[in-house]
Amino acid sequence: MKRVNLEYKYFLMDAVQAILFIFWRWYKQKLPLVIFIVLCLNLVIAPVIYAAADSNLERRSAWAIGILGFVTLALLIYLSDVIFRPERY
Repeated sequence: MKRVNLEYKYFLMDAVQAILFIFWRWYKQKLPLVIFIVLCLNLVIAPVIYAAADSNLERRSAWAIGILGFVTLALLIYLSDVIFRPERY
């Protein structure tokens, strides 16, 4: 008789349902999901900035620089879209 790990099976189903829920909510509320994604990406960017500064920078400052970089990139994309497709706005 084969033993089935039910916790793993239900965990997988919960993960799939969570992912589907996130994608379903994407159409209704984009801003919270975008903020969440930027903060998750900042988990990768902030240590790189902190390491490149040779420890002369505080961790909080590295996080702020990372978020500032993402905000600058978002404004660049938005303003480029406004310039090239002004009829939408």
